[in-house]
Amino acid sequence: MKKTRLCELLGIEYPIIQGGMVWIANAELAAAVSNAGGLGLISPTAGMSSNDDQVENLIKQIETANSLTSKPFGVNLPIMNNPQIDALVDTVIKARVKAVATAAGNPALYTSRFKEAGIKVLHLVAAVRHAQSAEKRGVDAIIAEGYEAGGHNGLDELTTLTLIPQVADAVSIPVVAAGGIADARGIVAALALGADGVQMGTRFVATRECVAHQNFKDAIIKAADTDTAITGRKIGPTRVLKNELAVKLLEMEAAGASAEELLAFIGSGRSRTGQFEGDLVNGEAYCGSIAGLIKEIKSVAEVIQSIVDNYDKVLARLR
Repeated sequence: MKKTRLCELLGIEYPIIQGGMVWIANAELAAAVSNAGGLGLISPTAGMSSNDDQVENLIKQIETANSLTSKPFGVNLPIMNNPQIDALVDTVIKARVKAVATAAGNPALYTSRFKEAGIKVLHLVAAVRHAQSAEKRGVDAIIAEGYEAGGHNGLDELTTLTLIPQVADAVSIPVVAAGGIADARGIVAALALGADGVQMGTRFVATRECVAHQNFKDAIIKAADTDTAITGRKIGPTRVLKNELAVKLLEMEAAGASAEELLAFIGSGRSRTGQFEGDLVNGEAYCGSIAGLIKEIKSVAEVIQSIVDNYDKVLARLR
């Protein structure tokens, strides 16, 4: 597989980053990805109950990851509306992890502090203007996420196919393609569009090392191409599996429900309920539209090795 600027930047063998999925990106998953040659990311809330302390949880997760791998790994830090963000930033800096992926907030707030500590900063964007702003703020790489991605998405509904080449043309730092990628074909396509690597979330949910509930994993394996949907366009677009909750939300939106009504219906903790507890009736199951391509649960090492093994085969078909 081609070595890219991302590999050099992060000290990894393959240009593959695991998504920092809020409740399920724990140390065991991150370490498995890093040991297989990619970059694993830890979420501060992974595996914890909804009222636990994020900082304490992150400290434990980092300690566990350090015990499981000597390879580089990172931490995913959504910035906006997180009352513990300053303490989490302090924790990451103290731990001196290899990289941090920031999202949902202004990259100017913490980038300089991370870089002063020798931590590489990747920032998630969904539009060219945000990529350019992040580069000006000094981030080391851009994660450009298309609308195919599971979980919270950008407001402009740009697909990975259209977003990546425009971002790659607009910035000089490495670009990571995210959204709708699960195999070697997706990585070859992303690199052809100008990316230096990829980030995958849904593919790593359906692995043996992921702490996601088995019901969630099984639902991904059973999903067809049209089994995800975007809900919550009035309150923040989110791609999820089409379960009963998602269908109800779509019906409410079609009937003209207000943002307040939608928020009151969703309440709190729905994503944990679905993804970690396995209640796929009442919970949200963040899932990319690539789910229909995923047909079996594998180990992380098998997922990455399959991509590596098939990379040259995909290229050969193009010659």
